[in-house]
Amino acid sequence: MPLSAPSFELLPGAADSPLILHVPHSAREIPPAVRADIVLGDAELARELDHITDAHTAELAAGAAETARVAPWRFVNRLSRLVVDPERFPDEREEMLAVGMGAVYTRTTHEDVLRPAGFDPAPLVERYFHPYARAMSDAVADRLAATGRAVVVDVHSYPTDPLPYELHGTGPRPPVCLGTDAFHTPPELLDAAREAFAACGETGLDSPFAGTYVPLEFHGTDPRVSALMVEIRRDVYMTEPGGPAGDGLTGLATALARLVDAVGAVG
Repeated sequence: MPLSAPSFELLPGAADSPLILHVPHSAREIPPAVRADIVLGDAELARELDHITDAHTAELAAGAAETARVAPWRFVNRLSRLVVDPERFPDEREEMLAVGMGAVYTRTTHEDVLRPAGFDPAPLVERYFHPYARAMSDAVADRLAATGRAVVVDVHSYPTDPLPYELHGTGPRPPVCLGTDAFHTPPELLDAAREAFAACGETGLDSPFAGTYVPLEFHGTDPRVSALMVEIRRDVYMTEPGGPAGDGLTGLATALARLVDAVGAVG
């Protein structure tokens, strides 16, 4: 299994760890050939990246990995989600197509045009989306082979105030939102997350963002794969939008490490 590719990186953890910290939206990098098809000017694009990027979440995952007793594996997207969003369906199953945010975005967070009408997403899906999905499936399969189980914890953030693109932005926006899947999120994983993040403030469930990421090869069929999404409200740890991290990042990394340790302790 390759450890890296141009658009993503698998950072090895302990051989006996079942856990993969998945960080899909932390980067701002856009290759020049992809940038050429984005209609925003440079200043407009920088503002959009401020809003759409889950800033500092790669640092959060790294801090947790350094602190945890048994180091988790980390799968980190090194390109902006404006290239492709690896967590979207690449077809009509994706509900975010309604606001121009399928696997390849054509609209911005404020519903402005990002790519021109008639833009063909297929080359980007083939170049970036499918290799990412295959590598993530391989990473999960590798943890299953090594430990008999795999646990994917998605690491995200979200703005304090809802953005226009959000389909479900009217619900609660707690400091920590836990996204779940009816098949892949067992009660013990959810309980461990609530306990781990208790010191970070109120922990909510599936609002303003719901669900979690499981590679399609395993989704809904393999109970050995567990998954949870951790969404941190950005005012807890950074200056919005797109500003520097604050003191809250250290506490969140400690909390995420507690979750990592709890997952590792569950055999």
